[in-house]
This record gives sequence, structure tokens and C-alpha cells, in this order.
Amino acid sequence: MNAKQPIINARVVSLFFFTLAALALGATVAIQIGGAAKPFTLLDPGDLVRWGLPLSRAFMDVAMATTIGALAIAAFVFSEGSAKLRTTMNIAAGASVLWVISGMLSINFTYLNVTGLAFNTGQSYGAGLWQFVTQVDLGIYLSLSLVGALVVSILAISSQRLTAAAIATAVGFLSLVPIALTGHASGTANHSMAVNSLGLHLLAVTLWVGGLITLALVRLRRQVSGQEVARFSSIALFSFALVFVSGLINAQLRIGSLENWLSNYGLLVLLKIGALAVLGVFGALYRRRLIARIDQQRSAFWRVVGAEVAVMAAAVGIAAALSRTAPPLNPSELVGTTPAEILTGQKLPPEFNLQTFFTEVKPDLLWLVVSISAIGAYLIGVRRLASRGDKWPVSRTLSWVGGMLLLAFITSGSLNAYQEYLFSVHMVAHMLLTMAVPIFLVPGAPITLLSRAVQKRTDESRGMREWVLWAVHTKYAQFISHPIVAGVLFASSLVVFYFTPIFGWSTREHIGHEWMVVHFLITGYLFVQSLIGVDPGPHKIQFPLRIMLLIGVLAFHAFFGLALMTGNGLLLPEWFGAMGRTWGVTPLEDQQIGGAIAWGIGELPTAALTIIVSVQWFRSDAREARRLDRAADRGGNKDLEDYNAMLNKLADRDKRSN
Repeated sequence: MNAKQPIINARVVSLFFFTLAALALGATVAIQIGGAAKPFTLLDPGDLVRWGLPLSRAFMDVAMATTIGALAIAAFVFSEGSAKLRTTMNIAAGASVLWVISGMLSINFTYLNVTGLAFNTGQSYGAGLWQFVTQVDLGIYLSLSLVGALVVSILAISSQRLTAAAIATAVGFLSLVPIALTGHASGTANHSMAVNSLGLHLLAVTLWVGGLITLALVRLRRQVSGQEVARFSSIALFSFALVFVSGLINAQLRIGSLENWLSNYGLLVLLKIGALAVLGVFGALYRRRLIARIDQQRSAFWRVVGAEVAVMAAAVGIAAALSRTAPPLNPSELVGTTPAEILTGQKLPPEFNLQTFFTEVKPDLLWLVVSISAIGAYLIGVRRLASRGDKWPVSRTLSWVGGMLLLAFITSGSLNAYQEYLFSVHMVAHMLLTMAVPIFLVPGAPITLLSRAVQKRTDESRGMREWVLWAVHTKYAQFISHPIVAGVLFASSLVVFYFTPIFGWSTREHIGHEWMVVHFLITGYLFVQSLIGVDPGPHKIQFPLRIMLLIGVLAFHAFFGLALMTGNGLLLPEWFGAMGRTWGVTPLEDQQIGGAIAWGIGELPTAALTIIVSVQWFRSDAREARRLDRAADRGGNKDLEDYNAMLNKLADRDKRSN
């Protein structure tokens, strides 16, 4: 073992410098093509900043991807307590330190680039930098991402367990959100689509690029089995598809017209797309040929992975330079001066009516990906059960697919197109999101399907099946899934959301809007699951208590709707009152209509829940009666005879006492 150690170390050093060379080459070529290194006409920060910013950003991107990719590999591929897990966590810890260092350099270079100042060690420089990271949006977003990197680094260094890896992975994904808000396309008219496409692009790239780099580094130190490579291959396949789709959408939003694709910015995008296409070919070879031979041929791994890492590093370098290249002028970015355009960044849509309800759309890429992926994964699970002869009720499949299609319509159809302009439409979307969608999803029993369709791992590693089952059995999940707690969260969310600044934040900020969708979807799902859930849970209350809980929540909804219907003040006057609509009712009348919707539409899902609970109650009693009948048949009515004998004894005792 000691004799081989220098060879392993040489390979590590070779891979490290090979990756850095490809990264620097890609960034340098892209900087030259895009013109990012040309001196500024005004407030030029100098050559050091113009070259240092894209290069430091490229190194930060690779370190960030390696960190998050390593954590994801640790959480989903390797076994608890294994040497490969420890090696992977060490890689994540080392890469996270580089992420923090390069992130600090990137923030400094960004500050110098924005202000046109030269680097110095004076007090004024520190004060200006502090003001940049605490008061300027760009600096705040970058510093938030850096804080996330620091938290990830602490978690990766302090623990080498699967749970720590999963938590650190989640924090790493969250640290990508501020970066998505600083991209070029985030300033386009379709802000929500731009931010979501960039965010999904970053998430997929970090999983794909970072995962492959990590697997290569682990392979240098440990023997990685074909099964473990196959686990990463599944992640890489999904990531590649998501990278390609989200990247094209984000580029098109920024470039716009066809002729702009021939600009310097467009050429860099085409170079990046070409690199992705090459990586797709490598991925196909990797998946079809390599995995089957990896346990027999050690060299087979390096023939594909070495070239793939180089192309990936070059693509990351191009992307970093692309972020510093001036994009072409896109007419879709030009925002007018009407109140609606100033507030939302988009033109006021046509009047909301029956026709526009079916024709107007505003796609939300995040929830489209979630809905399509959830439907696809569910159908794959049903197919797996059918292939081995197990049955799965068609009604559950239809219910799940219907719920996901409804979610896609709410988040990408006409309701999403008008919810910024009409409070009543916002309330319709809210009620459907928190009450109607869960009524379809819960009967689909996704956790039961997952536990049956996905093979259980026996090597102490955790896949999707193990992580989901772990999550639903945590004390936190057991607490919030308790029917009383779920009911309180479901009902109180209305008041806390609409009568606090959270409503304004979710309306003005895209991140706030996405949080709103997640929150109400989860609280609605937990409440419906506690009432009619098919999946097993730690808390099951009696049916009479379920009916009482449902009635209580219904009453709370009614009071909330009545408060909106009779109110004389707008909840968000600086938004709905200043939208400048030229059609429809007044903002106050629209809000009162929204209150009626909260009361009236809320009745329909509640009625459906009442019917479902009643039917389940009836079936439960029927099953219990059949069980007692079978027990009586087996025991020859012994229970009834014992009961009658007890009554006779009591009667005889009463007679003797008299």
C-alpha cells in the first residue's frame, strides 16, 4: 500500500493541475472573445480587477460545484461509516475552504469593479466594502452566498456522517439562490423565468460537475464499484437534461432575437452549448459502456472521466467569463413607464375573462420541472410494480397525476399570469394550492409507492427511498404532522400571511412568491394527510375528532373570508391600489371578491374532505364489523356467551342483595 501511495499522489496532483489548466484556458479564451478584459470608458478598475474577477469567479464556481457535488455523492452514494464516505467528506471540506477563499476574492473584485477603485488597505476601503455587502443588493446577495459557503464548510469539517452530508447539501443548494438573483438574465422582463432557469441551471451543474470531479478524486484513493458509479450516473443523467433545458431558456431570455446569437455574447453561449453537447456524448458512453466494465477494468474509468473533467472545467471557465461579458441589447428588457410595468416589470395583461383564463399563461420553470418530474417518477414506480406482478390502484395514479397537473396550471397558467394584478385571482390560486391540490396528491400515497417500488439498500447507504423514510420519521416531521398541529398551521397561516409584511414580501419579491407556494402546499398537504391520508403516519385520530377538526378549520376560513369581505382598507395598497388597471372592478371591490372566494371556494374542498372522511369512517366501521364477525365465527360466539354469563351473574347478585 505504501509503495502505491506516491503514484496515487501523483495522480491527484495531475488531475488537480489538469482541471485548473482547462479552467484557466476556457476562461481566458472566453474573456478575449467576449471583451471582458477591455478597459472601461469610465471608472476603469485596472487589469488586475478585469482579469481577476472572472478568474476568481471561475475558481469559485469549481470549488462550489466540487463542494456541493461531493456532499451529494456522500449523501446518496456511499455507505455510513465507510472509508469512501470519509474521503468524500474530506474532499467536500477542502473544496469548501477554497470556495470561501475564492468567494471572498470574488466579492472584493466585484466591489472594485463596481466602484472603479484600486485595491488598498486603508480604512476607507474597508468601510466601502462593508457598505457594499450590507446595503447594495449585489453585495448582499454575494455575501449571503458566502455565508452559506461558510456554514457548509463548518458542517463538512465537523462531521463525516450521512445526516451532516445531507444537511450541508441542502444549505449548499440554498446558497445558490442569491447567485441566481445576480445573473444577467435576472434583469430581463420575465424576471421569474430568468431567475428560476438560472437557479435550476446552477443546481444541475453543481451536481453534475462537482459529482464527477468528486468521483474521480475518490477513485484515485479508493476502489469505486460499478454499483456506486451507476448511482451517480442516474443523478448525472437528470442533471444533464436540466442543464441543457434551463441553459437554453436562460440564454434565449437574455439574447432575444436571432441576430443577437452572432454577437460576442451569443458566440460564447454557443461555445458553452457545444461543450455541453460533447459532455452529453461522453455521458452516453459513460452510461452504456463504462459502468458494465468498471469492476473489471480499472483504466476504463479514466479514459472517459479524464476528458469529461477537462471539458467541464473549460465550460465552467466560459460560463464565468460569460457572466462578465456585456450581453446584446434585447428589446424584451426594456421596461416601460406604466404603473404595472414599474411594479411587475411586465406589461399589463388583457382583461381577465373566460377567454383569457384559458389563453394567458406565465410559465414557472421551477414548478413545471417539479410537476413533470413528479409525474414521471410516479409512473416509473407504478411500472416497476406492474413488471413484477404487483398491482397498484389506477385511482391513485389518476389522483396523483391530476394533482400535479393542477399544480402546474396554478403556477404556470392564467392564475399565475394575473395573480400579481388581481387579489381575487391570487386568492383563487391560494385556495386551490392549499386545499384542492393536496386533496388529489394525498390519495396518491406517494410514500407507500416509493417504499414498494424502489429497492431497499442493504449496504448502509441511503437513496431516495431511505432519505424520504428517514425524513418522515424524524421528530420534527412527527410533530408538524400531528393532526392538531397541522390544523393550527393550516388555519393560522392565513392570518399570519395576509395580515403581516410577509404578504408584501411574497408579492414584490420572486423568492417570496416561491416560498409562498412551498409553504401553502406543504401546510395543505399535512392537513389533508392528517384527515384522509393513505400513507402510514405516526398519528391517527378517531374519525369523530377528524370531523370536529375539519369543522373548526372551516369556521376559521369563514371568519377570514368575512373579514376581507367587510373590510374597507386594502391589504396592500402600494401594490394592488397602484397597479393602474384600466379594466375590471376597483382594487377594494376585487379584494372583497377575494374574501368571498376564500369563504365560498374554501367550502368546496372542505365538503369533499367531509365526504371522504365520512366514507372512510363508514368503511372502517364495516371492516371492524367484519373482523368481529370472523372472530365470533372462529370462537363460536364465545364473546357473546361470556357477556351474557356476566349479565346473569350481575342479575343473580342483585337478587341476593334484595
